[in-house]
Amino acid sequence: MLIRQMIEIYDLLDRPDANGAAVADLLRRRGPAEMKVLTERVEGASGGTDCIKILIPGRAGAMSGGDAPTLGVVGRLGGVGARPEVVGAVSDGDGAIAALTACLKLVEMAATGDRLEGDVVVATHVCPNAPTVPHDPVPFMGSPIDMGEMNRWEVDGRMDAVLSLDATKGNRIVNRNGIAISPTVKEGAILPVSPDLLDIMARVTGRMPLVFALSQYDVTPYGNGLHHLNSIVQPSCATEAPVVGVAITTEQAVAGCATGASHGTDIEEAARFAVEVAKSFGRGDCAFFDEGQYREFLDRYGSLGAMMTPGTKR
Repeated sequence: MLIRQMIEIYDLLDRPDANGAAVADLLRRRGPAEMKVLTERVEGASGGTDCIKILIPGRAGAMSGGDAPTLGVVGRLGGVGARPEVVGAVSDGDGAIAALTACLKLVEMAATGDRLEGDVVVATHVCPNAPTVPHDPVPFMGSPIDMGEMNRWEVDGRMDAVLSLDATKGNRIVNRNGIAISPTVKEGAILPVSPDLLDIMARVTGRMPLVFALSQYDVTPYGNGLHHLNSIVQPSCATEAPVVGVAITTEQAVAGCATGASHGTDIEEAARFAVEVAKSFGRGDCAFFDEGQYREFLDRYGSLGAMMTPGTKR
């Protein structure tokens, strides 16, 4: 269980002076010496945020000169707070809390000798005063930085596959409390759901796995005028690696700027799922997609890489 780690991370982020330095300090104190923690203050049109990236070395990962694959875990959000409009942690921050909870568990494991085979790269950002934006059916959280800048920081070329953790509550597409995963997205194409990820999800949750629907619009970049479920698979616009969204969900539509709406059991479940995927992916036991089928798709229909771009009007 990751309940302790989740509470520690939540307490760090649920405050008006939440910042990346405090998170980095906690992780450095708990993790192995060779772990790398990077932070950067990034300013945008609507303010600034603290971007944070943690590189956790595996026994046979690239950081140690090995060839085990690297998993990326992205905590996707607009902000952990919407001050001064509302006071307290907002629902939209669940993705960052879950990613950093998984990270804290992984660095503590590494420090005590439980190293995974592959490296893990965790990335998110900390902003306690992000803006809000209108959205149907409930308001979304905005972000002080644009999606391109966010992807530049959070999507790392070392990632061989990406889990993107995000609160996904402001919709009518997935309506159950807990977590859900998306089909795999790769280079603009929506691929079949990974059976390996379904198996891990069933084991972690003790329930039948839940998959949420994507449209082709969702895998195109923000800012093109098309409706997006949310930003959960936006990392796919910045990498050729396969991306799977891990949605923290609710039965009723909940605004991203709502406070008191973070459910600890669901956040912990998302974090524990990410840790279990990291274990399996690093040792080669978890495929995000079938490479042979994907090659056949490309041979027959060609690349959908244009979906990763803003596109052009005809």
